Amino acid sequence: MKQILIIEDDINIAEMERDYLQLNGYKCEIAHDGIHGLKSALQGIYDVVIVDLMLPGKDGYEIIRELRKKFEIPILVVSARTEDIDKIRGLDFGADDYLTKPFSPAELAARVKSHINRYERLKGNNASSEIIAHGGLEINTASHRVFVNGKEIQLTSKEYATLVFLATNPNIVFTKEHIFERVWGDDIYGDTATVPVHIQKIRKKIEKDPANPEFIETLWGTGYRFKA
Repeated sequence: MKQILIIEDDINIAEMERDYLQLNGYKCEIAHDGIHGLKSALQGIYDVVIVDLMLPGKDGYEIIRELRKKFEIPILVVSARTEDIDKIRGLDFGADDYLTKPFSPAELAARVKSHINRYERLKGNNASSEIIAHGGLEINTASHRVFVNGKEIQLTSKEYATLVFLATNPNIVFTKEHIFERVWGDDIYGDTATVPVHIQKIRKKIEKDPANPEFIETLWGTGYRFKA
């Protein structure tokens, strides 16, 4: 049974999420503040973390940032903040998805299922011992690890999938629509606008100078390609 941690200070919303997800076959735990939520997330073994942004003790952004230092599991934001800047900031900190309140519990369950399935496929598809190396960048698809000049870099599941897709198809230009289709696949809740956000996040992590990228090049008005 997949385990989900819900970090939400609104008791009614937290219990609604828990009850609906349990009806869909998941085991759920709830933390009602940021401090206990982060402690539980770091000490437990979870398949998905669902986190609000406005929490007492420690906000959701801090929780996402700390979790990404250790885990690659899907992190979903559920928040009353609807501004694009909040969504972009949540993704930039390492969240995989963003759902605004009020929301349909059926949609939440569908997104959780989609992210779990994609994460497991990504893990399973990387069972080979192939290593992709270019310059100081090394991607070990067997262990799902990325190194830059010998230092390991932590990527989210979608960041990793985007990087691997581009790196295994070097010198080919892909539109953001094509990348979205290949990486996000059947995620009907996604948006192609998230592709540039993820590319920017990847560059911050692997490029010496993100403004002048060595690995992932932007062709304005066309798309992106991995330079090899």
